[in-house]
Amino acid sequence: MSYIYKETKLDNGLRICGESSDAAVTAGMGFFVKTGARDETAKLMGVSHFLEHMMFKGTETLSAEEVDLAFDNIGAEHNAFTSGEMTAYWGAGLPEVLGDIHTTLADILRPSLRQTDFDNEKKVIIEEIAMYDDQPFWVLYESAMEQYYGKSPLGHRVLGTPETINAMQRDELAGYFTDRYSADNTIVVLAGKYDFDVMVEQIESLCGHWQRTNATRDYSEVVRHGGTFEKHIPELQQHYHLMMMPSVSYQDKHRHAASALAAILGGGDGSRLHWALVDTGLAEASAASVDANDKYGEQLTYAVCDPANSEEVAEIMRREMVSIAGSLTDVDLAKVKAKAATGAAVSSERPAGRMQRLGSMLTTSGEYVSLEDELASIESLTIKDLQDVAEAYPWVPLLEASTKHA
Repeated sequence: MSYIYKETKLDNGLRICGESSDAAVTAGMGFFVKTGARDETAKLMGVSHFLEHMMFKGTETLSAEEVDLAFDNIGAEHNAFTSGEMTAYWGAGLPEVLGDIHTTLADILRPSLRQTDFDNEKKVIIEEIAMYDDQPFWVLYESAMEQYYGKSPLGHRVLGTPETINAMQRDELAGYFTDRYSADNTIVVLAGKYDFDVMVEQIESLCGHWQRTNATRDYSEVVRHGGTFEKHIPELQQHYHLMMMPSVSYQDKHRHAASALAAILGGGDGSRLHWALVDTGLAEASAASVDANDKYGEQLTYAVCDPANSEEVAEIMRREMVSIAGSLTDVDLAKVKAKAATGAAVSSERPAGRMQRLGSMLTTSGEYVSLEDELASIESLTIKDLQDVAEAYPWVPLLEASTKHA
């Protein structure tokens, strides 16, 4: 199925981009706002995610219940997410309801932000934070990020903390919304079967009056803090070990090579860490990954094991990490190419998947790369490409974080 890419920009700076195909049987669209945990002050940590919740609490024309019904009544999927990098709202359904999806999304993107809704939603978010506090890996990861980045907003918790959420004021949230949810800090993405010109006209009719604020992102030098860090988690029976180090940014041409190398090292069954730790029974789980973000990146490995095996597991992790570049084979490369290409193709097979790929890519890098070109980049990888990225970003832990046992 071939897709045609088009884009335009409204006078207020709102960027509209889309991939269309007459052969598609569904259509999807999303509003991607370039704001996330990294764009918050320490005092307002969690405000981006808080705003995501508030978008579904009603507008000047729709109640919270009517927002849900607006999607349900037309059989459309819809959802939203917040990360350190962006906040996104999307919907997908049959082509004939795409205009209705747009009407509802455009409406909720200008919410009422009522004080009563704000006060009630605080309780929901505090409960969500508590839910994640019951997950040992998440507790260790968030604590490690704060240790790793120090006072930098790159270490902010997406959900915030109970302290920042409880102290947050409605007017502070509204001010953040006014500044960050501007036309020139938002991208509308479309995918599937639709008429691009018709959708641009509809989007302009509802969003053409949105204000431009010249919102920017701070790209200060990334300062990382190394060493070792222990996190005490009461009554924990297993040992969690996490290793972090710098890696490629999303804009780096070696991004696919870095991800491929991470997959060989710890990308599930058949990876080096799986055979060395999980298959031998030393660890319950172990993995490696690359997190390529807007102009910075990290790579990490982790393992979950019996406390009695913690030192041996950590040593094996370091050994596998340092030896990975020198032990690569053509079989390794062929497997990881096939897996990466399949993953990219499957995730983009449905228009909703293509829409989310497109929105995340354009919000992070600003540049469009077709799926075909991305797959070609993966297919062209060589062992030397993986060795070069391993030399530039060695798998040598800068910070090691682990759970502390009494």
